[in-house]
Amino acid sequence: MAFGGSGQSPVIDARPEPAVHRRTLAVGLVLSTSLVAFEVTSVLTALPTISDELDGDSLYGATLAAYMLANLVGLVAAGEQADRHGPRRPFIVCIAIFVVGLILAGVANDMIVVLLGRVVQGAGAGGLAPITFALIGKVWPADGRATILAWVSAGWVLPSLIAPGLAGWITNEIDWRWVFIGIAPLALVTAAVVVSAMGSLPPDPHLRAARDRTSRVPLALRLSLGVGLIIAGVQSSNAVLAISATVAGVALGVPSFRRLMPDGVLRARPGLPAILACRTLATAAFLGADSFIPLAADRIHGASATAQGFVIIGAALAWSVGSALSSRRSSARTNLARSSQGGFVLLIIGLAGVMPVLSADWSLVATFATWSVAGLGMGFLFVPTSAAALEYADSGNEGTIGSQINLADNVGFALMGGLGGATVAASDRTQWPLSHALASNLMLAILFALVGLVLARGISRRPSSGIMSHGNK
Repeated sequence: MAFGGSGQSPVIDARPEPAVHRRTLAVGLVLSTSLVAFEVTSVLTALPTISDELDGDSLYGATLAAYMLANLVGLVAAGEQADRHGPRRPFIVCIAIFVVGLILAGVANDMIVVLLGRVVQGAGAGGLAPITFALIGKVWPADGRATILAWVSAGWVLPSLIAPGLAGWITNEIDWRWVFIGIAPLALVTAAVVVSAMGSLPPDPHLRAARDRTSRVPLALRLSLGVGLIIAGVQSSNAVLAISATVAGVALGVPSFRRLMPDGVLRARPGLPAILACRTLATAAFLGADSFIPLAADRIHGASATAQGFVIIGAALAWSVGSALSSRRSSARTNLARSSQGGFVLLIIGLAGVMPVLSADWSLVATFATWSVAGLGMGFLFVPTSAAALEYADSGNEGTIGSQINLADNVGFALMGGLGGATVAASDRTQWPLSHALASNLMLAILFALVGLVLARGISRRPSSGIMSHGNK
């Protein structure tokens, strides 16, 4: 029986029943997600102190960007290896790389070494997500995937609640190095649980075919470089450098993105391309506010660090609630396009509802409530689209689909992070008020969500006899 079965009409799945411990594996996959969430939220809390102690303000932004860019490469490489060799080996390698990165940053006496540690951490952490999707695709039948995906999504909740406070206490009372080193035991425990729970996955006859495919890692490296150039370009104060870096980044990144994704993703062609296009837009829209609401709470409202985190915690909790509700309602009969459009509508309502946070007279409690609506919309949107995307994965191709799902999310994050960061940087360099810069970010986020709302009508499940190109060119 699948972990947390939905109780709905069974979907026929011809794959052999794997000899794994599903319940234990489910726990391990949630732990894997929580591991990355703890690391991300803890390091974000400690990084200002690290930068101050190591005189590394000039590398502060680069340290954040380096993690994300390495993450892009890691998720493509790990997804490819999961298809070629099965998920066990790449999972162990990713955990090992992640731990090495934690130790490297934990013993650093220079910000350059911290940056290198973050690169290694990003590569390892990035690989865990597509392997998680590959395992779900291999182990859970189609009608049980929405439930396990909701549980995995919930792996972000506890870290979002306690990691910032815990990391702050460790940084202030012990030493920021233990923010990194202290996560290493959790990584080893996670590895032990997941690897033991995998049991004996049945031999996959498609692994040999996957090994014959052209590697997509060079494309991922070009995409990462292109995204990095775009981020550097849009945030540069030098007009010539800004234009040249941005143009070079687009020329390098867009073709790489197209080849890494299914055919037609930039046109949101119905089916998997539309799913991935909408995921990119949804992530960009959500992070267009979630990344900058704490900044507004700080600079405009003068809120404490605790209050800044509190304002966006509601969205994280609501996201998990939406994921749980959508997993219970998910079935082959559900109109996926309509439910996804409903998620975009809630996201738009939440984005519009947080606009007043740019006024010092507005209540942060009201912002907490309105932003929670957006989190609910993301929950309704993400689990059904993740489950539907996995339906397009044939045996031996789960890692590729898993990497494409996460690549869509990461590119959305990078897109809004770069554009949003550029407006904040422009405000810092000029007389442009910060409130106006943040307002432009929110309006851009609403635009992304509106485009997603229109394109979501192309979201659909895979026809039972459908054949899909997965971008293995």
